[in-house]
Amino acid sequence: MGAPPSLSHDPQVGPGIHAVHQSLLFRTRYRFTIFLWNRIQFIMARPWLTLLAITSAALVARSSPNRPWQVIAADDTSWTKYVRGPSSKTVTPVSILSQYTTGNVTNADSLVGSRQGPAVLAREATNDTVPIIVLDFGINVAGQLTIEFAGSSNSSEGFPGITLAFSETLQYLSDRSDFTRSDNAGGSAKLTSGTDQIAVKHDPYTWIDELGCESGSQVCSDGLHGFRYVKISLAALPADAPHTSGLGSVSIASVSLQYSAFLGTADTFTGHFECSDANLTQWWYDAVYTNDLCTDIFLANNTEPRNAASPSLIGKLVLHDGPKRDRDPYVGDLAVSALTSYLSHDTSEAARNVLEDLVLHQRDDGWIPPASINNYTLPLFDYPLWWVVCSADYVMYTGNVSYWTAYFPALVNVLDKYYAAHTNNDTYLIERPDGAGDFAFLPRTGPVTYYNALYVYALNYAARVAQVLGNSDDALRWRSRAAVVGPALIKRNFDNSTGAFFDGGPCSGSTICSTHAQDGNSLAILAGVVPSGLSVNTSVAESILSFMNQSMSRPYGNAFYDNSALSSGSDFSNRVYAFISYFEIAARFQTSFKSSQGALEELGRLYGWMASHEPTVTQWEGIGKDGVPYEGGFTSMSHGWSTGVVPLMINYVLGVTPAAPGFQQWRISPAIDTIELTWASGLVPTPYGGISVQWEKQSTGFRLVVDTPDGTQGSVTIPFASGQSSSIAVDGATVYGTQVAGGSVTLSLFGGRHVIIVS
Repeated sequence: MGAPPSLSHDPQVGPGIHAVHQSLLFRTRYRFTIFLWNRIQFIMARPWLTLLAITSAALVARSSPNRPWQVIAADDTSWTKYVRGPSSKTVTPVSILSQYTTGNVTNADSLVGSRQGPAVLAREATNDTVPIIVLDFGINVAGQLTIEFAGSSNSSEGFPGITLAFSETLQYLSDRSDFTRSDNAGGSAKLTSGTDQIAVKHDPYTWIDELGCESGSQVCSDGLHGFRYVKISLAALPADAPHTSGLGSVSIASVSLQYSAFLGTADTFTGHFECSDANLTQWWYDAVYTNDLCTDIFLANNTEPRNAASPSLIGKLVLHDGPKRDRDPYVGDLAVSALTSYLSHDTSEAARNVLEDLVLHQRDDGWIPPASINNYTLPLFDYPLWWVVCSADYVMYTGNVSYWTAYFPALVNVLDKYYAAHTNNDTYLIERPDGAGDFAFLPRTGPVTYYNALYVYALNYAARVAQVLGNSDDALRWRSRAAVVGPALIKRNFDNSTGAFFDGGPCSGSTICSTHAQDGNSLAILAGVVPSGLSVNTSVAESILSFMNQSMSRPYGNAFYDNSALSSGSDFSNRVYAFISYFEIAARFQTSFKSSQGALEELGRLYGWMASHEPTVTQWEGIGKDGVPYEGGFTSMSHGWSTGVVPLMINYVLGVTPAAPGFQQWRISPAIDTIELTWASGLVPTPYGGISVQWEKQSTGFRLVVDTPDGTQGSVTIPFASGQSSSIAVDGATVYGTQVAGGSVTLSLFGGRHVIIVS
């Protein structure tokens, strides 16, 4: 999210801070006159401004080992060892799980490595053990399985049958897949009962797992799968008689996967990240790989079967909900997954295709559908607001202002027509209509904190859009509305006894349910409903974050409710969504929350848990009680909305955010003093070229190197410790040196490479 506002423009700031600002500006101009005179040739090559501004914020000094600074070169490839993507579109299994091998199986190891095949599964009588081989691809993959059959033996009861069961985890590996396309299908679209079936022909041939049936409505397969493990059994389904038999012999020469998703290899990365914590770095690339699995071409036979195969999306690159389940683009997911896409690969078209398609299906009342599922009729109340936010993000990160120009009238209809019609004129708060849902299909109604905090968030985003387009009246109207909704939300839903917001809706007949939600509280901070950031009073935001630490902390992240009062018998107080946790962790970064359970601590519990449990690399849709997948095998274990570690590291640890479309103006405000890292480095892609940021702590300060594209400009905010003499040198010249009560210095710079040393 965006950097916090500068206190130098805040009416709460006392006159003293402005005096310091003016004095510093005078001294800086004097020093830079000498600097410019002595180094005129350098300045001609890389001009930059000398404006400095002080913002107030108490920072806690943390010392780090005095290790030499090593500037990471622009062509350095040390980060490439973390990349998870396969090297080609043909992916082979990495091992045979021998502990699952049963029955008469010979030469199974030939299906991995270089050992000569074929592998043979044989069964002579019905009372013999079923031959089984379980293949491990070592990582979640998505695509169509290909089997090279070397042939099969005769069988008096039909061709020998092979059944295939896919799973993302061993926990849910059984005789049927953890999830197949048919599980969401009905009628003629339901081809299988969860197990793909093959009638193996006698002569050698290649079989590809494609959606369809071999014999009428029998011997069927679901086609594309997302999985880590595949269980191959010599067996026959009763429903497929007489075409298949569980007896005979089958020879398999090879098994591979035709990878369907975006192939993210080291040379496709347009941005990258690395830091002193190797685990954190690995999670960043794991998240990119997770998102890559969700980035795919929209095809009717591979997508959600519940009337989602929209002709307007066919053949386009999109960000799916997940590789194995709900393969349909959902706009709420893009609030995270699109940012991951922009910051890692040149695949912004995947987000644009989704955003454009959904807005072209906008209803007359201004509502925008969340996805193409059910022919664009899924009634989610919050997702039109996510369309506003995601559309703004798309333009800010890609610079495609023409998108805003084309769809600005639709944005107006969302805010001024649809949500205006669902505003309670007595409270000024929006209320969800009957029959509508939200991102988690929660049974909450009335003036819910989440809906209204998100409304303020979207209104402020929309005002930025209007300002860029020169529509100042729209910008003023939306900012004014946000300024009314925010205080109304505090008045109605803030719980003074806990220092956090109630969820806001009724339960068990009460006016306000005695429960507090992660989503509304986090977004209230980010939307500015309550004060946050380095430059304003953080007591309310810190109160909220402290409460969530105390009531929602779990070994695998922070739960999205503090109790289950909203729905008796639910596990809401033990359910963790990485999607919503992204906003809480962002709020912790933005607030510079310095308790033992700050941003990186929560992030470590969440991503560390997923990384240490199957499927180990990709990130889960949701986590339930005791840290297991929250909906069992139905849970998507590779979900783009759970990849928030990517934008968090870029926007906060490196501190890079766009201040104008396409980063033509940028902000760099790295979280150096508030996190337990000793160094971080990365490249942020922009239409004008990469923004490189590298920083490392030293015993008396830190060194920061920024390299931004020529023709751009922006600001770099430098934190320094309270009560210490702080000297700031830029490109070898001291521009600031005094003792102050802690805070930050903001430098306004033109594009180019600058070395900043704080000591």
